Amino acid sequence: MVTKPLTESQLSETVRAEAEYGNQTAAAESLGIHRTTFQHRLKIAKKQGVVWPPTEPFETDELPDEIDPVELLERRKRQFLRKTEAEEARRLIEVRIKIKGPIGIAHFGDPHVDDDGTDLPKLEKHTQICRDTEGLFAANVGDLHNNWIGRLARLYGEQSTSAAEAWALVEWLMGSVDWLYLIGGNHDCWSGAGDPLKWITKHKGVIFEPWGARLNLVFPNGKQIRINARHDFTGHSMWNPAHGVAKAVQMGWRDHISTCGHKHISGYQLLKDPSSGLISHAIRVAGYKTYDRFAKERGLPNQNICPTTVTIIDPRFEDDDPRLITTLFDVEEASEFLTWKRSRC
Repeated sequence: MVTKPLTESQLSETVRAEAEYGNQTAAAESLGIHRTTFQHRLKIAKKQGVVWPPTEPFETDELPDEIDPVELLERRKRQFLRKTEAEEARRLIEVRIKIKGPIGIAHFGDPHVDDDGTDLPKLEKHTQICRDTEGLFAANVGDLHNNWIGRLARLYGEQSTSAAEAWALVEWLMGSVDWLYLIGGNHDCWSGAGDPLKWITKHKGVIFEPWGARLNLVFPNGKQIRINARHDFTGHSMWNPAHGVAKAVQMGWRDHISTCGHKHISGYQLLKDPSSGLISHAIRVAGYKTYDRFAKERGLPNQNICPTTVTIIDPRFEDDDPRLITTLFDVEEASEFLTWKRSRC
């Protein structure tokens, strides 16, 4: 009787069993064969050069990975520390006021400088008043220009100002007055991470924050006034145009002045915290877009009382004293009032 030749699989199993069990008796038992049979197979396997693990028909060099998990982890931890430092520094930004006596802050509403419906003569006049009035600072709650992007870029065809001309007007507005703060509105933030406004304001030393910022004004006499400025606050009421900003005050933001824009309507509400006595001024400014295509399309009523609201701060008074902050709705009148207040100090 002719003995069948051993298959490659049988030989590989024999070599594997020897490597796995360490002695021939146990290896033979694992395969269900006699020890002498196992020895015979092992002899043939070694003669034929069968090894375990089997030799691959080819081999390649080990390639380095682009990502090292350990290095990545360390880099991400450093990034989180930088993120934490940046976010915590912006939780309440300190602004040291260097002039004594009362000051004013003109909270400019949405400028939209490149829109055909924007009252540029009034905007220019108000920036000039801020420049010429001692102690009157300018601030803005966002939407410096239309900044149409994506499918909205077609709207450049409905205005006489090009995108390049729009940025030229933004540059004019940025340099027209020293800004206490600038907020990036939804139109501004459409520029994304490469927003030119960040670069422009950084080189001018102006506080610029997308969507919102909280400031703590520290006066020479030690008085501190907190301002919570956002492009908008959540919440809407058909009965109260200042609802969103007033809700923010009532639900936790114990700031002296809270202001926003976005909706191109005017609103104001005076609130008092019963626990501390602090009086808060909740303000929504309308802006300079007098003729609004979107409002006309939707049939929205004209609720623009004033494009800019001015708060006059007299640091001599306490948080519960109504004389601490006076809110005025005409920039020229506010300039005269501030000049009179400062002349008495």
